[in-house]
Amino acid sequence: MTILVTGSAGHLGEALIRTLRAEGRPAIGLDIKASPFTDAVGSIGDRDFVQRHLQGVHTILHAATLHKPHVATHGYRDFLDVNVHGTLVLLEAAAASGVESFVFTSTTSTFGSALTPAAGEPAAWITEDVIPIPKNIYGASKVAAETLCELFARRHRLPVIVLRTSRFFPEADDDAQMRERYSTDNAQANELLNRRCDIEDVVGAHLAAADRAPSLGFGRYIISATTPFGLDDRTALRADAPALVQRLFPDCAELYAARGWTLFPQVDRVYVNARARAELGWRPRYDFRHMLDCLREGKDFRSPLAGEVGSKGYHDRFFSEGPYPVHD
Repeated sequence: MTILVTGSAGHLGEALIRTLRAEGRPAIGLDIKASPFTDAVGSIGDRDFVQRHLQGVHTILHAATLHKPHVATHGYRDFLDVNVHGTLVLLEAAAASGVESFVFTSTTSTFGSALTPAAGEPAAWITEDVIPIPKNIYGASKVAAETLCELFARRHRLPVIVLRTSRFFPEADDDAQMRERYSTDNAQANELLNRRCDIEDVVGAHLAAADRAPSLGFGRYIISATTPFGLDDRTALRADAPALVQRLFPDCAELYAARGWTLFPQVDRVYVNARARAELGWRPRYDFRHMLDCLREGKDFRSPLAGEVGSKGYHDRFFSEGPYPVHD
């Protein structure tokens, strides 16, 4: 039986196809762009195109999307066409074809304004129970698509798992001040504490979700590296994050100093992956402790898969002001 991967020319889609091929599992990649990991070029919004490629498919890993970097370059209708309508087409085809497992790649960006505590408040503790407050059309379109996924699970008995993934892209931060203060490696190492996941672990979450979907029916999970923090750390994270991190990881100061790195002075939110680990049986490996161990051994803290996929960008053109334009 075949696994269908949408968005196979993108970061996650390529990583999924690479992994499935390496494991000898039959897979087919769909994307609007040709690539070595795309078996059929076409739009997920095209019902005939989707239906033609569902024969023998038992699992759909739906990673195709317009991302946050497209907010400044694409209109609201574009996001609705791809993220909402495209997902609806796939869900309808999956339900009609008897697909056994559907995994939808969502994002922690759906939480939006819920991620930013007021001045003087503790860091936000983000679990699946936090109510999303989208800040842009990207987040809003993903919430709408998640709702469609839940509808099809409830009304059409289609086993669906929604994965709200944190940052796993290799590109530099879109915030100019962040790029000025921290190297890309430094910033992304810091983010493993609270808001980043290695792409190999993201792939592992998708495959675990595909396996568990038939028994769960429906579920929504946060996918991020396992944080070392607890609920009682929220105030300290906003007041003096480095002091807390160095208490938890006594070797951090020396390892960071050797590279001229610094920790973020504050942490404003923490993504909690406990439910995904408990219910999906997911076992992420690439956390802050692993990163420090790699620094000590002089190794890249990213997975081999991250290196193979590399940096792709999100547009077909270069932007001099940053990796992509930022919408006000």
